[in-house]
Amino acid sequence: MHALIVVDIQNDFVPGGALAVAGGDEIIPVVNKLQDSFDLVVATQDWHPVDHKSFASNHKGKKPFETIILHGLDQVLWPDHCIQGSVGAELHKDLKLNKVEAIFRKGMDADIDSYSGFYDNGYKKSTGLAGYLRERKVKKLYVCGLAADYCVFYTTKDALKENFDAYVIEDATRAIDVNGFDLAKAEILSIGGQIINTENLHRHL
Repeated sequence: MHALIVVDIQNDFVPGGALAVAGGDEIIPVVNKLQDSFDLVVATQDWHPVDHKSFASNHKGKKPFETIILHGLDQVLWPDHCIQGSVGAELHKDLKLNKVEAIFRKGMDADIDSYSGFYDNGYKKSTGLAGYLRERKVKKLYVCGLAADYCVFYTTKDALKENFDAYVIEDATRAIDVNGFDLAKAEILSIGGQIINTENLHRHL
């Protein structure tokens, strides 16, 4: 069984959103078409409380994109985004959800950020995604969505850590920082993952 995981295609991560990824909306038709090639499609959704410690607004005198140490971990401070119940947190209206069997929410603990669809950044809590995929007998996991150099990257790393074969579909994702994505791709390849495109997807299914 192979599965597609659609990472955080939410209003706040596309142009016009609070933490917009350049070209983030361009991948939606690609992702919609991709879903037809998979037995199982799941999605992740950033779902932050308003007092989340990753928000620069919750640290006096700090600005977005500064870095602090939070509970012993490096933490980029972000603009407020994907606040629970907000329009910004909603999955994009053009994203097809008919084939999405489950949505895994992350980043709900105010004290720790959660880039990966599997775990928070400190590996204190699991979302249950790995168990869900194992229960469905998934062996190969294909990752797309936003943003390539953060949530897609960390989700792929954890997929490999959980012993899934993991593939990033490069033309179905966009990065906050292109150089950061180059580093992320190099790391994914170094730990056994693969970087593919939709045009050669069939060779890897």
